[in-house]
Amino acid sequence: MTHLQPIPPAAFSHASAADGTVFRNPERPAPRRDVRKALRSFGELIKDKENTAFVFEIYESLPAKTFLPRARALTLSEAGQALREDEPFLPPLLDDHAALRELPAGTVAHAYCDFMEREGLSAAGLVAESDKTMRPKYGDLIEWYGFRQRDTHDLMHVLTGYGRDALGEQCVLLFTHGQSPAPGHLFLGYAGAYNITKQVKSKAPIWRAVREAHRLGGTCPPLVEMSIRNLLAMNLADARAKFGIGETVWYRRCHQVWRSEGIDPYDLLGKEMAKKKAA
Repeated sequence: MTHLQPIPPAAFSHASAADGTVFRNPERPAPRRDVRKALRSFGELIKDKENTAFVFEIYESLPAKTFLPRARALTLSEAGQALREDEPFLPPLLDDHAALRELPAGTVAHAYCDFMEREGLSAAGLVAESDKTMRPKYGDLIEWYGFRQRDTHDLMHVLTGYGRDALGEQCVLLFTHGQSPAPGHLFLGYAGAYNITKQVKSKAPIWRAVREAHRLGGTCPPLVEMSIRNLLAMNLADARAKFGIGETVWYRRCHQVWRSEGIDPYDLLGKEMAKKKAA
């Protein structure tokens, strides 16, 4: 993995793509780290784990120093220009399940549709959650890059096999950090895992599961830099092999242990668990 040195935002003030789109809108404020705000938002997220607005607040409070260099390297390249022309905004592509279902069985597209339909999710729904934060839009290349990171989250679930249970979400965050390092991924992933260990008394190997996810992410190239259209057309098993996404051994082991202990992996921190504790 290439290690990029942090560069001040001012260094990108006049950069633009071949079509004239600026890399960084001068009205965009410089990112500022606010650890206290991140901790407060995490506390609120624990109380209301379905409120993803707190997730976006945490990412804003913990900006990645290498985010701008990574975004610049892609968006100002010929490959990045081609991606923007072919995939200007991912949600319409991802939510067109009728078109995706026309691809062969066994492809990433079919697995993605199965996952999203089973979970009652849509790419547009994630956009709506993001918009609840009322963050201003700047129309620059940074925004396009950031949207791709957001909109490929559920594809991470599909490629890795991690579910939407509490542990699965932490594993996806740490997998994402492995391929696109960011303090927000790291904080949410490990803090979330710690919260599980505090809330659920079990012999499940949670720390092994999250460290495994972190390691697996380090072998996979960033999804944000791939053609998502081409990825969706790939056979799922072939995609996992190509990107070095191995078996999630310890995650599956955690599920086995929880079930043997009478714990539902998909309700670790939910209402049923609260009822059991109260009883």
